[in-house]
Amino acid sequence: MVRSSCPARSGLPTVGKVNPYGIYDIGRNEGFVNVGTDHDTPVFAVASIRSWWQTMGRGAYPDATQLLITADCGGSNAARTRLWKVELQRFAAESGLTITVNHFPPGTSKWNKIEHRLFSQITKNWRGRPLLNYETIVNLIANTRTATGLHVDCRLDTNPYPTGITISTKAMKEFRRLHVRASEYHGEWNYTVLPDAIVEAAETVDESPDP
Repeated sequence: MVRSSCPARSGLPTVGKVNPYGIYDIGRNEGFVNVGTDHDTPVFAVASIRSWWQTMGRGAYPDATQLLITADCGGSNAARTRLWKVELQRFAAESGLTITVNHFPPGTSKWNKIEHRLFSQITKNWRGRPLLNYETIVNLIANTRTATGLHVDCRLDTNPYPTGITISTKAMKEFRRLHVRASEYHGEWNYTVLPDAIVEAAETVDESPDP
């Protein structure tokens, strides 16, 4: 899974920078890209994962009770971003999935297979093609194919994702106690989020990252 962004050029004021957030299923060689038109936030990142689950994942794995996510260590799904964990737990509670996250260490995001098997192919497919509007971007991504059978679904996400949502140290400490289980091996990068009740831990004033 990875987050990326690219400019879309047009004379229309509504088209500027977009945020393609991708999910890649290694076993099925399938990709899902949610193209956001607002801010790239943790809420947007989890909304993208939720969309993948609802449109592709749930049908492919109807009996699943667990989900393993490998993610970059920075960006909207950063290991130290508190809101990422809170929103991920919200999705876990909605879906009933126990979600384990393994972050690639800082500086090693290119190890992620999504870079080599999904986004590199998308880049090849739209190479030399002017990204004039949202429709062009979505179609170019969705039409990405490879000889090994890669299939990509792509959706346009025009929902607003405001910035500035923060979580206090006190609230996060209680949240981790109830809903997060850190791995014995580098628990700051590897942890499991439990599908308990949906929590409301946001809209406070402390913007410091998760330790």
